[in-house]
Amino acid sequence: MTVLRIKELALALLALMLAGAPGALRAAPDGFAELARRLSPAVVNISTSQKVEGDLPLFPKGSPLERFNDTFGNGRPRTENSLGSGFVIDAKGIIVTNDHVIKDADKISVTFPDGTTLDAEVAGHDAATDLAVLRVHPQAPLPFVKLGDSDTARPGDWVLAIGNPFGLGGSLSAGIVSARNRDIQAGRYDDFIQTDAAINKGNSGGPLFNMDGEVIGVNSAILSPSGGSVGIGFAIPSNLVSHVVPQLLRDGHVSRGWLGVRVQSVSAEVARTFGLDKPQGAIVLSVADGGPAQAAGIETGDLITAFDGQPIVNSRTLTRLVADSPVGKTVRVRYIRGKQAHDTRVTIARLAEEDADAPAARPKSAASARGARMLGMHLAPLSDALRRRYNLASDVSGLVVTAVEPGTDAAAKIRVGDVIAEIGWQKVSSIEEARARLASLQTKPDVPVALLVNRHGQLLPRALRP
Repeated sequence: MTVLRIKELALALLALMLAGAPGALRAAPDGFAELARRLSPAVVNISTSQKVEGDLPLFPKGSPLERFNDTFGNGRPRTENSLGSGFVIDAKGIIVTNDHVIKDADKISVTFPDGTTLDAEVAGHDAATDLAVLRVHPQAPLPFVKLGDSDTARPGDWVLAIGNPFGLGGSLSAGIVSARNRDIQAGRYDDFIQTDAAINKGNSGGPLFNMDGEVIGVNSAILSPSGGSVGIGFAIPSNLVSHVVPQLLRDGHVSRGWLGVRVQSVSAEVARTFGLDKPQGAIVLSVADGGPAQAAGIETGDLITAFDGQPIVNSRTLTRLVADSPVGKTVRVRYIRGKQAHDTRVTIARLAEEDADAPAARPKSAASARGARMLGMHLAPLSDALRRRYNLASDVSGLVVTAVEPGTDAAAKIRVGDVIAEIGWQKVSSIEEARARLASLQTKPDVPVALLVNRHGQLLPRALRP
């Protein structure tokens, strides 16, 4: 090959790199200053405040447990503050952030890079995906950024994070996409982008940009033994944001599809029993009575391999596809029973996910009807139906919260689906036990009652006033 030919090929490759042709290599950026100048005005700091009661009643002075009063609170009302980030997606004042940044806040303030501060209202939020949408009312159109296609992000691509770490204000960090489709056990719809761009406390809700200045993720979590950035951060993909945000703006909540099955991924050994040479699909562990899957003939032990024309890699794939399906849509489902493949058609129903902030309807199921109202909560003994409804593991014990009365102390501290494991530091598993325990504790009407709440495996101490 001649020297001239080599030069021609090198120039052609350079042209492709500069043009950003699909599949072509892109040169490392000389810097991020121009991107930062263009994008930073649309990234905001979010501060919230919340008035809360003392978490637990005081232990008596002089008792061996008195030292825990400082840890659990002094029983008097106090104000808690938190900081986070967000970004404007509409010049009229629509801001995206994390649900955990603004959850339970009494007041939300948004501060822009030019120092302007506006009060914000929650247009909608979704705990399942940890997304929230805020609305402010500016006097002039706001700078905004666009959501990109997160499916085009590849491990190794450069990314830029802008946010409010530790309350310092607009800060930048750069890195690469480390991995895609991460499941960090944060929720049933985990599909995170992993990045080594520095993400710290206060970055939550802020944007992760690609080199075209498009948002490809919402920075939401870190993995760190120290609490600070160790180069493992996670962002919610923008394609999920694009699906959720319009529903939050329209309805204030997200409607999700329901198939009526509990599923699990399969190992290579289990896959071979279905005649497969590699693990794929989602095996059905249980079928909800009267649900769409039961009506379509799907049974426990079936292996679902395709849903609406999409192959099922594992149980997470099926969960996301079902959740994103429009309610009322009829889809084709392929499954294997034994070693024989079958096709059926399923009409997707609506997943009944109670909103902790909305007034909950009184329980109507037979299991819930055997429950009782206590401390502003409707409690019911755990049953198989309620475990499926609230996605509770078989080893969880206690009384499940099926509704919360608006305006009560419980409304600010308890969610539908929580399990009351202990009352006054004693385990309870029946309505009778709970009533007896409350009767023995409530000697004074203004004394709060200590509870131990199991919220999806996390044990939370709470104190409720009668």
